[in-house]
Amino acid sequence: MNYLTAEAKILECVINVSEGVDFTILQSFYYLIIDTVNVKLLHYDSNSDANRTVISFAGEPDSVVDAAFNLYQLAAKLIDMRTHLGVHPRMGAIDVCPLIPIQHVTMDEAVQWSQKLAQKVGALGIPVYLYEHSSTRPETKNLESIRRGGYESLPEKFKEEVWRPDFGPGQFNPKFGATVIGARDLLIAFNISLD
Repeated sequence: MNYLTAEAKILECVINVSEGVDFTILQSFYYLIIDTVNVKLLHYDSNSDANRTVISFAGEPDSVVDAAFNLYQLAAKLIDMRTHLGVHPRMGAIDVCPLIPIQHVTMDEAVQWSQKLAQKVGALGIPVYLYEHSSTRPETKNLESIRRGGYESLPEKFKEEVWRPDFGPGQFNPKFGATVIGARDLLIAFNISLD
């Protein structure tokens, strides 16, 4: 694992997939990452009620972007948002894909990697919004603002100029939905169950 040395450039991706029940589908995502050269699978967490899985991986920036793009291609084949049910807010088969600079990568470089990924994903016919440090306008800076209304609101959302995607078609993709990609800082998130 010489790509995770003290001198290496390391970029992390914490991709959120709208699947938390079908282990066969999830396993194909994990193996795709494991089989990517210069990338290490760090962690994954599935929740059946949310029907969502968060997958963290890191490595050499080019390889991390390649792995993320391959995950988008796989999600486009295996996940159909028209039948997706879950309690977590979501917009697409891959809901959000943040890139985080970890070592010897600046935030500006992470933004460039996110733009490269977004352009490739958009070319698949998937509407892409850029957020956080990658955002190109105030409306898309915050993930919650972009995601408001969820998958079900997308057909109406696309009719408004302010909600045009940054990459990909400005029309509804019923099978995939839409996605959000961007460079962001490290984030610690936790859930608390209330009775």
